[in-house]
This record gives sequence, C-alpha cells and structure tokens, in this order.
Amino acid sequence: MPSKFFAFLDRMKLIDRWALMRNTTTEDVAQHTMQVAMIAHALCIIENSVFGGDLDANKAAVIALYHESAEVVTGDLPTPVKYYDESINKAYKNIERRAEQKLLDTLPDELKDAFKPCVQPDKNCAEYKIVKRADKMSALIKCVEELAVHNVEFSNAYEITKKELETSPEKSVGYFIDVFLPAYSMSLDNLLD
Repeated sequence: MPSKFFAFLDRMKLIDRWALMRNTTTEDVAQHTMQVAMIAHALCIIENSVFGGDLDANKAAVIALYHESAEVVTGDLPTPVKYYDESINKAYKNIERRAEQKLLDTLPDELKDAFKPCVQPDKNCAEYKIVKRADKMSALIKCVEELAVHNVEFSNAYEITKKELETSPEKSVGYFIDVFLPAYSMSLDNLLD
C-alpha cells in the first residue's frame, strides 16, 4: 500500500494564507513554510553566534518545515478566528493534533517514530520556541511587504505582530528585526544597489 504522507504535504502549495484580508500578493502554506524554516535557522545561528546560545539550527529548520503540516487536512484558519476565544482555540488545537496524527498514520510503521518529532515536536524544546518566533516573523514580513505597496489592510496586523515580537526573550529576534527586516520593504533596484 503506498504511503500518502508526502502527497498530503505536497498539497501545502494549494492552501492560501491570509484569507480574510486583501492581499497584493498571495502566499501559500508551502511558501510560508520555507520562509519560516530559513528564519528559524537564522535565528538559531544569530542566537548562537552573537549571543552565546546553544541551539540546534538544523533541528529548528526541520521542525519549521513541518510546522504547518496539519493544515493539509484542516486548511489555514485565520488568526483572528483561531484565537477569538479560549474555547475556539482549544477546539482548534484538538483538531490540529488529530490532523497531525492522521498524517503520521499514513507513514509506514518503520518510519513513524522518525517523523513524529517533526510533525509533533516537543513544545517545550528551545528550537520549537524559535520556530514559533520565526512564524511570527514571517507574518511581520508579510505585513512589511504589503505596507510597502501601500496596502493599509495590514497596518493593524503589523502593529500587533511587531509588539508581540518585541517582547520575545530571545535576543536574536530583536537582532533580526533591526538588521534584516528593513530590507523587506526595498525594491529590487534597492536590493541590487
């Protein structure tokens, strides 16, 4: 019997993000996942190289690659809906967990243990927490890009997300915001200059 695991994951490219907002550029879950993996990897390297941390950048990147895997079953529930109140959030977390398990169940038995920490990582590990920051950073980047082309629809999301990231205990997050975030609003000519 063929495994459906990677065919399911391939469907991330079909799931659009930011569904409740006007977008000048559509973003799918596959694009988002790649960006979060790069940012998580970078945050770990910054934390280790600049601030003396001891994070596994490769582990963080792998967790990030699978961090939205449940959405191939559930779709992308917009943040304002997901966090509307505690009961909705709790119910969604349960649905998400069941979707993750459904995905894991599509794997051959001999691979399930190897992929479980990717799909259902330890939420207390430092690398998972970095992935959560990278996920927020990706949202902030989307806001910056939309605001750069005068799409004010993202003004409120920008303020809320930036404020959340500014309270992050990891110093690498502030470093990324200061050093790398400004370039996301530049035109191609400015980037090449």
